[in-house]
Amino acid sequence: MTIRTRLCDLLGIEYPIIQGGMAWVATAELAAAVSEAGGLGVIGAGNAPPEVVRNEVRKARSLTSKPFGVNVYFMSPFAADVIEVLVEEKVPVVTTGAGNPGKYIPKLKEAGAKVLSLVASVNLAKRLERAGVDGLVAEGMECGGHIGDIATMPLVPQIVDAVEIPVVAAGGFFDGRGLVAALALGAAGIQMGTRFICASECTVHDNYKQAVIKARDRDTVVTGRTTGHPVRVLDNKLAREFLALEERCASAEEIEALGVGRLRAAVVDGDVENGSLMAGQIAAMVARVEPARDIIRHIMDTAGETLKRLSGIGH
Repeated sequence: MTIRTRLCDLLGIEYPIIQGGMAWVATAELAAAVSEAGGLGVIGAGNAPPEVVRNEVRKARSLTSKPFGVNVYFMSPFAADVIEVLVEEKVPVVTTGAGNPGKYIPKLKEAGAKVLSLVASVNLAKRLERAGVDGLVAEGMECGGHIGDIATMPLVPQIVDAVEIPVVAAGGFFDGRGLVAALALGAAGIQMGTRFICASECTVHDNYKQAVIKARDRDTVVTGRTTGHPVRVLDNKLAREFLALEERCASAEEIEALGVGRLRAAVVDGDVENGSLMAGQIAAMVARVEPARDIIRHIMDTAGETLKRLSGIGH
């Protein structure tokens, strides 16, 4: 099935699918595999030092000649230095989260990069369009990791109506039914993270992948609401400890301290009880580990089936 949108033209990709730039999860191996399959693979810089990011960029280039991106997390102490690396390496696409990329946009564009920013509100979307970003990723609260407070279905059309630049829908997407729904809402494509955790090219510990596969429909919880940094994760011992601290009105410092090193514990060490298993609400739909190419093929095949089914409704 061929579905070409202006997102494909903007980024030079075959299918309107972006892989989420998940810290510790989205390495060069995963990003390259998604790009090779026709989507846009994205390396998650997270809190990584600039030279680590540079190595990942170069590794991705050795694995694919197709466009890929890097996600910059502005709460990282290395964010400014990482931007310099991306400019020097001429990374084709930069996605940004947890901050305003405005002051970096001129140098990124001068280096030939397209800039897409994650947003969870209409006001931020308008502000970043004025700042000069090339596109927006409207991220609903169904997604894994750091979340906003508006669901994808009401968020996406509001942002689409408020801006002229392409909008990518994120949060709650698994297959082609979701892609078609996003396009119906006016989006130019989708961003997916959770399903790609279980791509065979994803380097996370197998325990993490199996936890996603075993998840049921109500197995994600949101921690950190009281700190102003809510995070969606799979329910486990660590999540329950977070929620207990919040219930007794612990300080934001105490709650944040509990989270230090916990994502690494899950991703690298495979500690599924004491690690932070960031995953979205679609985790329950993930049934197997499979190559990124098969994931993207399944999305496009089911999108075609959905469009065919819908074509018979409006007569």
